Amino acid sequence: MFQKVLIANRGEIALRILRACKELGISTVAVHSQADANAMHVRLADESVCIGPNPARDSYLNIPSILAACEITGADAVHPGYGFLSENARFANILEEHKITFIGPSSHHIEIMGDKITAKKTAVELGIPVVPGSEGEVKTPAEAQALAKEIGYPVLVKATAGGGGRGMKVARNDEEMAIALSTARTEAKAAFGNDSVYIEKYLEKPRHIEVQVIGDGQGNAVHLGTRDCSLQRRHQKVWEEATAPTVPAEQRDRIGEICAAAMRKLSYSGAGTIEFLYENGEFYFIEMNTRLQVEHPVTERVTNIDIVYEQISVASGEKLSIQQEDVRFSGHAIEVRINAEDPQTFAPSPGKISFYHPAGGFGVRIDSAIYQGYSIPPYYDSLIGKLIVHGRTRPECLQRLRRAIDEFVVDGVKTTLPLFARLIREPDIIAGDYDIHWLEKYLAANKV
Repeated sequence: MFQKVLIANRGEIALRILRACKELGISTVAVHSQADANAMHVRLADESVCIGPNPARDSYLNIPSILAACEITGADAVHPGYGFLSENARFANILEEHKITFIGPSSHHIEIMGDKITAKKTAVELGIPVVPGSEGEVKTPAEAQALAKEIGYPVLVKATAGGGGRGMKVARNDEEMAIALSTARTEAKAAFGNDSVYIEKYLEKPRHIEVQVIGDGQGNAVHLGTRDCSLQRRHQKVWEEATAPTVPAEQRDRIGEICAAAMRKLSYSGAGTIEFLYENGEFYFIEMNTRLQVEHPVTERVTNIDIVYEQISVASGEKLSIQQEDVRFSGHAIEVRINAEDPQTFAPSPGKISFYHPAGGFGVRIDSAIYQGYSIPPYYDSLIGKLIVHGRTRPECLQRLRRAIDEFVVDGVKTTLPLFARLIREPDIIAGDYDIHWLEKYLAANKV
C-alpha cells in the first residue's frame, strides 16, 4: 500500500479521498490554491502545499507545481478526484515517468476513452451497444447531410473532445444541419482546442443511465449496477439515483455484465463509468468516464462497497477485493447536488457561510467540505456538497429526502436547496416519469 498520497483536487471530493486514505493508514498531502488555504481538507491533511494563485490554470491544473509538491513531500501516489486533471493522459504519463502512481486507469485507457469517436469505436469492438451514427469525424455539410438522411433526422452533432454540452447541436433537417455543423465546430474549437465533430441519432425522450465499473488491471472487473442521472440542466446532472428505477433487475445485470466483460478485455484498472442513453428498453453508449464520478455515493450506498478504497487498493497493485457474486443491491439511494447558486437564475453565489446546519438522521449522508465561517471562493465550480439519502424503497427514499431537505440550512450564500424542495413535490418526480429534457422544460415553465 502507498505511504503517502497527494490529493490533487479540492472541496468535498478532496475530503472524501482524505478520509479513505486515513482509514487505510496512508499519510495525506493536500495541495491548494491561495484561495483554498482554509479549506477543510487542507486543515485535516497531514501536510499541505500551496501550488499557486487562485485561477485553476495556475494551481489545480498546474502540472509542474503538483509534481514539485510530490517531490517536496515524498508522495508516492496522486489521487486526482474528478474534474481538473482526472482524465488528463499527459498528467498520468508524467507521473509515471517520475515513478509516482496515478490512482486511476492507464494513460492509454484515458486516451482511447477521452476521444468520443475512438471511444465509440472501442465500444463497438467490445460489444457495447451504441447509438447509430458516423464511424468517425464528419467534415463537410454534404457528408453530414447524407449521413443524417441515412440515419434519419433528427440527429445530434457532437464535439469529439470535452463535454458539459459544449459543441453539441441538434439538427432536424438539411438546413439546420449546415448551421449545426458550423456552430458545433466553432464551440468545440473555442472550448477544447479541437473542432472535430461527429454525428449520431438524436433520441427524443431518453433517460441517462450509467453503469459503474471497477477493474484491477489484472483481468478482473465487476459492475456495481446502474444509476439514473436524467435530471440535468445544460447537460449537467443535478439529481442521481441508484439503482436506475426504470431498468428491470434482469436488464441491469445483463448490461452490467456486458460492461464488466469489456473492462476485463481491456485489463482496465480503477473506477470508471459507462454512460448510456436509454429509450424504449434499449441502451445506447454515449461515452466512458475514466475516473470517479460525482454521483458515486449512491452506488456505494446500495452496494455497501467503498469505491474510493477499491481505487486506491488496485492502484497499489492489489487485486479487487470483490467478485461479481459479492455485489448485492439493497434498497434505493438518491443524491442531489447542492451548489452555491441562485435557485432561480443559477448565478454563482460565493461568499461567507454565516450559519450551517447539515441534515442528519437515519439513512442520510452528507459529502461536503464547507463549515460555518468558511468563505466559498468565486474561482471554481459552484458545487459545495451532496445530500445522499437511502431507503428500503424509492418512495421511502423520497420521503427521507424531503425531510432532509427541509432541515438542511446554509445561510450567508444562496444555494440550490430551494429548487430541490420544489422538485421533491412534483408529481413527475414522485412517479419517476422524466427524461433528460424534463428539468429544462420545468425550469422554463416555472420562472419567477
